[in-house]
Amino acid sequence: MLEACGVGYLTGGRWIVRGVDLALREGEFLAVLGPNGSGKTTLLRILAGELSPSEGEVRLWGKPLTAYSPKALARRRAVLSQNRQIAFPLTAYEVAFLGRLPHIRGREAPEDHRKTLEALAQTQALPFSDRLQPSLSGGEAMRVEAARLLNQEPQLLLLDEPTNHLDPRYALELLLLFRTLTSQGRAVVAVLHDLNLASLFADRVLLLQEGAVRAFGSPKEVLRPEVLEPVYGVAFAAVAQGEGPPLLFPALRLAGRALSH
Repeated sequence: MLEACGVGYLTGGRWIVRGVDLALREGEFLAVLGPNGSGKTTLLRILAGELSPSEGEVRLWGKPLTAYSPKALARRRAVLSQNRQIAFPLTAYEVAFLGRLPHIRGREAPEDHRKTLEALAQTQALPFSDRLQPSLSGGEAMRVEAARLLNQEPQLLLLDEPTNHLDPRYALELLLLFRTLTSQGRAVVAVLHDLNLASLFADRVLLLQEGAVRAFGSPKEVLRPEVLEPVYGVAFAAVAQGEGPPLLFPALRLAGRALSH
């Protein structure tokens, strides 16, 4: 479905991302991990077609992203950004309705409004759908943005820290929702900071450090202390939890040392 071939991005004389190769299949959930400043968001924007790579190419269903018109691309992929700013004071419903725009030819139809309500219900954002977007909390705004993505009905979802601002319950429910979409043949690429959420939900993990790929494989292959420690610069401990994947913690916490506040 999605291919990146030798992708790199140069700005200010510095490579933010370089030499990234990946292939994403239909029905796959890919987690992109790495420390702050490792190039995760830049890579996601390149995969979305929001940034043109300085080298390499990104293809969607065998065609370069540049071969798609903006509207055609929007019907195939949707992007959840970290801090999306809306120039006008729209209600949560109106923000979610924006997802229908790539599909509307001429005038909107009753089906567009029905699908908007369904998307808001799926992300549990319906109770505050009449509130203005600037009045929403960070978590509420993220759920509205997720509704916009669902409403766009893409085959490829690109998510930049989708659990940002969400409490544990909503973070789990939102990732479960996106994971469910993969059973319908859709593909998900999610930038995450939580290693344990990546372990629970991802089929494969791409680990970045200073813009380069340090590991790419299954969670079992990548999310191991000996792989993570040189990338994050901190020791990790893996704690078994029955039949599920082990939980990963910075060893400092397990050593009982108090963290400064």
